[in-house]
Amino acid sequence: MTNLMQSVKDNLAFLGVCLVIVVAIFVVAGLTEKALRQKNSMARTNSPARRVALVGVFSAIAAVLMLFELPLWFAPSFYELDFSEIPVLICAFAMGPVAGVATELCKVLLKLVLKGTTTAFVGDFANFVVGCSLVLPASIVYYIRKNKKMAICGLALGTLIMTIFGSGFNALYLLPKFSELFGMPMDAIIGMGTAINSSIHSVWTLVFFAVVPFNILKGVVVSAITMLLYKHISPILKKH
Repeated sequence: MTNLMQSVKDNLAFLGVCLVIVVAIFVVAGLTEKALRQKNSMARTNSPARRVALVGVFSAIAAVLMLFELPLWFAPSFYELDFSEIPVLICAFAMGPVAGVATELCKVLLKLVLKGTTTAFVGDFANFVVGCSLVLPASIVYYIRKNKKMAICGLALGTLIMTIFGSGFNALYLLPKFSELFGMPMDAIIGMGTAINSSIHSVWTLVFFAVVPFNILKGVVVSAITMLLYKHISPILKKH
C-alpha cells in the first residue's frame, strides 16, 4: 500500500510539472507573438476558425508521422527519429508561435489516443517540450520578418537550442524521471547505451554520444525538409 501511494504521488507530481511547463510555453509563445504583431504591422492574422482548422489538420498529419519511427545506430531504442515536427513547423511558420505550440501539443495527445505510451508518458512529454525548443525559436525568428533568410536563421537557432536544451533536460530530468516512473534502474538505461557504444558509461556520456547527435540530426533533417515543403505549401495556406 505504501509503494502504491508513493507511486501515485510520483505520478501526480510529474503531471503537475507537465502542466506547469505546458502553460509556461504557451504563455511565452503568446506574449512573444503579441509583441511581434504590434511591432510588425505586416504580420498576417487569421480568423479563430481558420487557426483551429489548420492546427487540427497539421496535428493529425504530425500524429500519423509520429507513429513511424526510425531506429538510429548510435542511440538506444528509446531514441528514434520521426518527422512529426515538419507539419508543426509549417503550421508555426504560417500562423505563428502559438499555433506551432498548439499543434505540437495536439500531436502528442493524438498520438497517445492512437498508440498509447510505452515510456510512462515521459517520452511523450519529452517529445512536446524538446519539440517546442525547436519550433518556438524557429517560428519567433521567422515571425519577425517572413523571408527565406529568416526562416533558415530561425531553423538553425531552433536546432541549436534543441540540441543544448534537449540534452541538458534529458540528463537532469527526463532520464531520471523515466527511470523512476518506468521502474527501470538508471544502470540498465545506461547499459543500453553501452551495448551500442562502449564510450557510454554514465548519464552524461549517454547524452553526449546519443542525445546530442540525435538532436542535431533531427534538427538538420527536419529543417531541410520543412524548407523544401513550405515553399510550395505557403501559397496555399495564404489563400483565404
